[in-house]
Amino acid sequence: MELGTTAQRESAAYRCFRAARDHLLGHRDDLEAARAFPRPEGKHFNWALDWFDVEAEDNHATGLRVVDLAADGTLLRETALTFAELREHSNRTAGWLRAQGVARGDRILLLLGNQVALWEVMLAAIKLGAVVIPASTLLTADDLADRVTRGQVRHVISESALTPGFAGQEGDWTRIAVGEPVHGWLDYAAAADHKAEFTPDGLTRAEDPLLLYFTSGTTSLPKLVQHSHRSYPVGHLSTMYWIGLRPGDVHLNVSSPGWAKHAWSNFFAPWNAGCEILIVNQPRFSAKPLLDALVRHKVTSFCAPPTVWRMLLLEDLAAWRPPLRELVGAGEPLNPEVVQRIEQAWGVPLRDGYGQTETTAQIGNTPGQPVKPGSMGRPLPGYDVVLVDVETGEEITAAGVDGELCLPLESSPLGLMVGYQDDPERQADSTAGGRYHTGDVAQRDIDGYYHFSARGDDVFKSSDYRVSPFELESVLIEHPSVAEAAVVPSPDPLRLSVPKAFIVLVPGSKPDAETARSILAWSKQRLAPYKRIRRIEFADLPKTISGKIRRVELRGLEGQAHANRGSAQAAHRREQEFWEEDFQGPGIQ
Repeated sequence: MELGTTAQRESAAYRCFRAARDHLLGHRDDLEAARAFPRPEGKHFNWALDWFDVEAEDNHATGLRVVDLAADGTLLRETALTFAELREHSNRTAGWLRAQGVARGDRILLLLGNQVALWEVMLAAIKLGAVVIPASTLLTADDLADRVTRGQVRHVISESALTPGFAGQEGDWTRIAVGEPVHGWLDYAAAADHKAEFTPDGLTRAEDPLLLYFTSGTTSLPKLVQHSHRSYPVGHLSTMYWIGLRPGDVHLNVSSPGWAKHAWSNFFAPWNAGCEILIVNQPRFSAKPLLDALVRHKVTSFCAPPTVWRMLLLEDLAAWRPPLRELVGAGEPLNPEVVQRIEQAWGVPLRDGYGQTETTAQIGNTPGQPVKPGSMGRPLPGYDVVLVDVETGEEITAAGVDGELCLPLESSPLGLMVGYQDDPERQADSTAGGRYHTGDVAQRDIDGYYHFSARGDDVFKSSDYRVSPFELESVLIEHPSVAEAAVVPSPDPLRLSVPKAFIVLVPGSKPDAETARSILAWSKQRLAPYKRIRRIEFADLPKTISGKIRRVELRGLEGQAHANRGSAQAAHRREQEFWEEDFQGPGIQ
């Protein structure tokens, strides 16, 4: 029921969700027992009304804190809202949006940075039964036009400074600006004056659409991923469990709005647990102010992508002593070297996990369980995982064998998307054989831990052996001069292709022949002959807006270079490119 707080507290939807959440919290250190949690299976569910509002009533604990820092790390402003205030603000916003014509099922393009309005609108949209299309603030005008068209957008809520990105776009869609008034746009500030009472216009079905994500496109153009009122709010109970969140925690997640990970760890998972969400905004990322914030705001749980962890390791982490209990990484696999160095500095294990825009957290190293550096962990509550031979389609049961990560559909994966919108061919491919196909390749060891190998499109052959870029990159970043690396195939007339590494150096290292010699020698000492790095190039790494390395772009760059070189390959290299043939002597050859 969604008819008022008392009715909500007694509703089956609330009781079922609470029972599932409490079971997971009660078995934080026992993964097998946690997997037996009672799934909320009701026909109707509206997370903002049936869960958040009930827990937020008269709750004066801080639910959201947004800290804005200047470029030099000094504090510009700090805004904190209690759960009760967030409940009231989102009620006002929902009522005001309804008055502007936002109705159940309407699609809202949300173009906001990490500001309070983002959380108010998200809660309000859920209450209204509208569908949110999160968008990154870094999108181009063409990107925005694509989202408005393919997303069938009825309303746009944008930062005032970003509204020029919609200039020239026609269409019958509502324009709402957050910030300074913009001519021709409604002023979001008016929502604060709307009445605080909100009554829904009916029940929300758990399978109704809630979110529509445009994926980051590491290997293809963005797909449109649709989630429901069940798949993400309920599905992120698995994410809450993986992170290890508890009521009263202060959780900081480094993620940009517009991408699935933001909803994972800056919205659903923390508020499923009853945590404070801490946001630290910087004009440009700087490690020291972020570390200062961890200490100042007594952060207990911290999540960041591998790129951020690597940048933090450039500092003396032991000089900061925040009260951290949980450390997790997501976005791309964590290299063992990073995991080990973080634990050495802070005495807290850095735990990796795995999921996709299409799902919630599927696999993870969970609190209280042994952590294997380099492993993604084991299947999380709500998910059964199998490995499938990419050529035969047969399930792989042996340990140490590469296979595609798949989710058996008969087990009803907890946070699996509704599907790809308006793309029946892609949808059929993704669910062929009664399994959801992730497209990612991994191995399972004898203890049931999964180890990431590569995106299916990233694996390549060299001398007729299959090569995983991630394995090679993990070796490379252990070299003291290497900050980041991306490995792709470089065409070779003898071996078909050889591994080539595009490398970003740590500050102070020179992109010269001596550094190249050292890195190539390091590779030879630690990798089998068919795996070792044969070519390197010092260059910036192209990334998606969400921070994932675009190996597809590097593969294309290398393929084009090969085509241009023809038979005289060695004579036509880029300026900071080195091959092992360039060096003689025992150091490499």
